[in-house]
Amino acid sequence: MNALDTTLLLLGAAVLGVVAFRMLQLPPMLGYLMVGILIGPFGLGMAEDGAITHALAEFGVVFLMFSIGLEFSLPKLMSMRKAVFGLGMAQVWFTIMFSMLLAWLAGHWLPQYFQIGWEAAFALGGALAMSSTAIVSKMLTERLELESPHGRQIISVLLFQDLAVVPLLILVPALAAQSADVVQTLALASAKAILVLLLLLVVGQRLMRTWFAVVVRRRSQELFMLNLLLVTLGAAWLTEKAGLSMALGAFVAGMLISETEYRHQVEEDIKPFRDVLLGLFFVTIGMLLNVRLVLGHPGLVLALLLAPVLLKLALITVLAKAFGNSTSVALRTGLGLAQAGEFGFVLLNQAGGLQLVDPLLLQLILASMVLSMLASPFILAKSDMIVMRFSANEWMMQSLALTQIAARTMSTKKHVIIAGFGRSGQSLARLLAEENIEYHALDLDPDRVREAQMAGDHVSYGDAARRESLMAAGINRAAALVVTYTSTASALKVLHFVNEINPSLPVIVRSHDDADLEKLRAAGATEVVPELMEGSLMLASHALVMLGVPLRRVVHRVQAARDERYESLRGFFHGASDAADSAENLQIRLHTVVLSERADAIGRYLNELRLAELDVDVHTVRRGKNRLEQSQPILLQAGDVIVVRGTAEAVARAEQRLLK
Repeated sequence: MNALDTTLLLLGAAVLGVVAFRMLQLPPMLGYLMVGILIGPFGLGMAEDGAITHALAEFGVVFLMFSIGLEFSLPKLMSMRKAVFGLGMAQVWFTIMFSMLLAWLAGHWLPQYFQIGWEAAFALGGALAMSSTAIVSKMLTERLELESPHGRQIISVLLFQDLAVVPLLILVPALAAQSADVVQTLALASAKAILVLLLLLVVGQRLMRTWFAVVVRRRSQELFMLNLLLVTLGAAWLTEKAGLSMALGAFVAGMLISETEYRHQVEEDIKPFRDVLLGLFFVTIGMLLNVRLVLGHPGLVLALLLAPVLLKLALITVLAKAFGNSTSVALRTGLGLAQAGEFGFVLLNQAGGLQLVDPLLLQLILASMVLSMLASPFILAKSDMIVMRFSANEWMMQSLALTQIAARTMSTKKHVIIAGFGRSGQSLARLLAEENIEYHALDLDPDRVREAQMAGDHVSYGDAARRESLMAAGINRAAALVVTYTSTASALKVLHFVNEINPSLPVIVRSHDDADLEKLRAAGATEVVPELMEGSLMLASHALVMLGVPLRRVVHRVQAARDERYESLRGFFHGASDAADSAENLQIRLHTVVLSERADAIGRYLNELRLAELDVDVHTVRRGKNRLEQSQPILLQAGDVIVVRGTAEAVARAEQRLLK
């Protein structure tokens, strides 16, 4: 199969798999993995596990790591150096050592299956020490846990694993060949790696902001996207040439851009590339699973699955605890890193190519690694329940946190609960304090909470999307609740619990634009504040005042737009530079239809066409230079211009009815 055949097959299978799993209310990630198993060389044999699929998969991980880098600035990474080079190094080193010990014991007890030398055991240990950056990072992002204590520990270890791949790829063939110059080779590789990272971090940090400013001044969305792809793939190429992983270079590039003012625009633009290519990565992982081999050796595969997962879980939990983390954070870190990783397959293939491991054993280990990655989303989804069950002090810690929230809010009544204490939340808190209105904020960034508490702000560490946190914050006694961040998924959880506990409580929700307006209102939001529309209102009001329009009239117009819940502002003419709609984000748009001589609507009254039943409304009707009043019946003529408003699909149906 050529590149186009392979890509089309993977895309088609991925679409069908995700549709099926969405219908079953299951994570799309599992759909990708199951599709890979089905079409792979060990399933229907429709797709080959070749260079093309590996390249597509690697690009998915590259864009994912770039997105994660956008969440981390250089100062934040420096503050995590203890976790990266302490916990991360200890995890890789001890996993290799224990794997070698287990391999020796297995060779002693089961010589018919395990007859491997210490070099092969070292290679297998290195492979098992890796965890899945793609799966874990995606799950942490979806669960809004990247900034949590265990999220930071997990990302730190994953970063060190990426660094550790380089010396491991050098050591394994050197040990297999009994090379005498292994120290010299390692020293040269380390020097190249340090030089490239310094080049990216020092020179790149100075150039990034200046270069992006030059590109942005050209006012071209196309140029901005091209530059973004160049920076991402260029950094990945540079680190690959130095012997490091492409993903590490992409992470550093994202981290440098995170310190510029273009971070949010970059984050939105990179998302389509990341999600599509990452989906193909999961398909390729599924293609590695040999189902027949698993069914032929179920006991052995199960043992090879459970032993490494339980070993890594126990080892990482103990190490994380030793590095000063609480038992619950340590256990969550262990659960997040217990599975196998994509770089483990690289090391495993290298060991197979060097003939260090028996081919049958290699395939059995490979199958167990894929199964551990398949199980990982379920383990992470149930991590709260597992931690509660096995961590004796988790109930105590959570109870203490909730008690602290309750103690701070116990004496307050008619207060405002602020969900999220970022920039918007802090601005709201200051205004409330100036009006002597009590408030209490909940936030998941421990550093922010600690600093704000020391400054005297009424804020606690807690997740507003959890029922217990809202109860502790006094939701039954509150006067209002304000969601100050723009995550619709989290806001919907908050609204669900508010409807259960205190349905009459007014809830104000911030959103990015009007895409989720109806969804949030239907969920019970009293008011939804789309920041783009509010920004437009403020811009227009300042312009009107400067042009001499009386301030009272301007205030009246702004208030009228808010009273009608931005209805007159909804919808806009889309251009080539506007983002395409996604399944979860359907923008209301305006669309102009000009009636031609042969249009079916000519000679008919506008209300006869019943456009409202197509979920569109008529925004404007123009005839020549005149705007026709819709309060009177309008008999349509050739050349009339009709502006309709609705989703892309709805306005397309309306255009067809007008022109057919």
